Amino acid sequence: MFSLDNISMFFGSQEIFRDVSLIVNPRDRIGLVGRNGAGKTTMLKILAGMLDPTKGKVVTPPGTEVGYLPQQMRYNDSQSLWEEVMRAFDQVRNLENDIEALQTRIAEPGVSESQPELLDKFTELMHRFQVLGGQSYEAGVEQTVLGLGFKRSDFHRSTSEFSGGWRMRIELARILLGKPAILLLDEPTNHLDIESIEWLEKYLSNYEGAVVLISHDSKFLDTVTNRTVEISLGKLYDYDVAFSKFREIRAERREQQLATYRNQQKKIEDTEKFIERFRYKSTKAVQVQSRIKALERLDRVEIELEDVRSFNIKFPPAPRSGTLVVETKRMTKHFGEHCVFENIDLVIERGEKVAFVGKNGEGKTTFSRILVGELDFEGENRGGHNVSIGYFAQNQDQIMNENKTVFETIDDVAVGDIRSQTRSILGAFLFHGDDVHKKVRVLSGGERSRLALAQLLLKPYNLLILDEPTNHLDMRSKDILKHALLQYDGTLIVVSHDREFLDGLVEKVYEFGDRRVREHLGGVYDFLKKKRIKGFKEIEKKQQQKQQQKQASSEEKPAGNKKEYERRKAFDKKKRTLDKKIDGSEENIAKLEEEIGKLDIIIQESEKIEDQSIFTEYEKLKSELFQEMTKWEQVHMELEKLQERENK
Repeated sequence: MFSLDNISMFFGSQEIFRDVSLIVNPRDRIGLVGRNGAGKTTMLKILAGMLDPTKGKVVTPPGTEVGYLPQQMRYNDSQSLWEEVMRAFDQVRNLENDIEALQTRIAEPGVSESQPELLDKFTELMHRFQVLGGQSYEAGVEQTVLGLGFKRSDFHRSTSEFSGGWRMRIELARILLGKPAILLLDEPTNHLDIESIEWLEKYLSNYEGAVVLISHDSKFLDTVTNRTVEISLGKLYDYDVAFSKFREIRAERREQQLATYRNQQKKIEDTEKFIERFRYKSTKAVQVQSRIKALERLDRVEIELEDVRSFNIKFPPAPRSGTLVVETKRMTKHFGEHCVFENIDLVIERGEKVAFVGKNGEGKTTFSRILVGELDFEGENRGGHNVSIGYFAQNQDQIMNENKTVFETIDDVAVGDIRSQTRSILGAFLFHGDDVHKKVRVLSGGERSRLALAQLLLKPYNLLILDEPTNHLDMRSKDILKHALLQYDGTLIVVSHDREFLDGLVEKVYEFGDRRVREHLGGVYDFLKKKRIKGFKEIEKKQQQKQQQKQASSEEKPAGNKKEYERRKAFDKKKRTLDKKIDGSEENIAKLEEEIGKLDIIIQESEKIEDQSIFTEYEKLKSELFQEMTKWEQVHMELEKLQERENK
């Protein structure tokens, strides 16, 4: 479908790729991986047509739609959430207006007889409207927006009222609903909570087009992708496996590379010693020249330097605190008239490692900021005896002084004997040599996060509060940070949506939501499992209640007004009939969509289809689906009218 043919990319004298090729097939699920700065985002931009390669060719089939979600973007704040997301259906809505106008024209006396071509045009427009999903696009919008964590009350709010993370979700919803042939997603989970990430995983797993994504969330990559493309030293390595299997294969390849590299370096060293030793001896001139030429012709093995360096940290031993580290009673927080949470009673004891989870905007960061004394509140917050807090803010990388150097940022905070270890601490976070003299403003997001984490090693804390510490960190850095936190002997509070990072790290989960905080014992996957079971039970409970209401209604005996009873009985009977029709129609729609989906796969994956009857069957199923959805809509309208009459 898409292909990159021998492309090269340079920014000035810096080489990003050299003579690399890539084919993206329909239904591919590709995870694009590599260290920070390897060129992953550049590759996505080339696929999206936003950048032209320095050399080579990008082949995109004409008329193919591409959906691209960047890490950072500019937002349109002139519309409501609903209006912005509905932009994905501009073509369908324009078609809808054309159909309505044509219907009005055909309904005029004598027009259908004098201009029969209008009926043909109407049929053509209706067919296109049906193919584009015109009968159900509003339901799709609602499902997607709710799946990404918005509430119905948000639908008509201006996009300017939402934070950057929520506006990113709006753009993601618009792109997903446009159903482009290829989705290009750059860190799509950065601003999503756990529930929204799981919803997105299911959506992308069933997506009909191709998906190419960049993510540092290994669980997300494993769930969504079936192919991994690594960018390393300007080359592409294509693995037809999901991410976890890729890591195993890559580790083996890495060992082979290192062995080859060491052997070659030994040979180069021996050759250079021979040349240096016998350079000026005439009897060895021929051998010396031969070996010089051999070195020049040598195809040198390259390995990534960052893989050799070790991001190796260890938190200082935690001073002993009291048994109770955090204790709140009736804690409540308002921002103006908005209540974030109320009457929170919570206890965290010495040595516990806990996670704060929940949807964005439910108060996790607010609660953390209260604990470190940055926000006022109502109620009580009793800090434990001898508690010293180390805090990593969610925007820690943004609030550092950009005009200071890496060394100055650390040196200004360090006091006492620790100042003599400043360079060692920076080295542990991969700031070596001249790196320490870089200005903060030129650092990447990952480098800024590492620098902010380095500040936590300057003083021994016995309570660490880390708000999204893995944002911008690559997978290797996250693994090393997690290992360091597992060895940490103090108390830990982590605000995170990264399931793999939390797994095995925390033994208790506090869920923020609906102005409450609920305690869950066990790890993050125990919490998610309980939540799914609870969700299923709630669905079952609602279904049972609905059934009981129907049964009670049908068994209701006349009391007093016999005429009212008969009217109510007729209403219930009519409503049950319509409900049954809707259920049957929805079952038929699901079956038809499943059959159409199977034919879609056959048509897309077959280079040549000999049996043309498959297209006849395809169009027949599409027509049946259109008729069934029309029927479903009519019955729904009938039910709404019935209920409106009953409520009057």
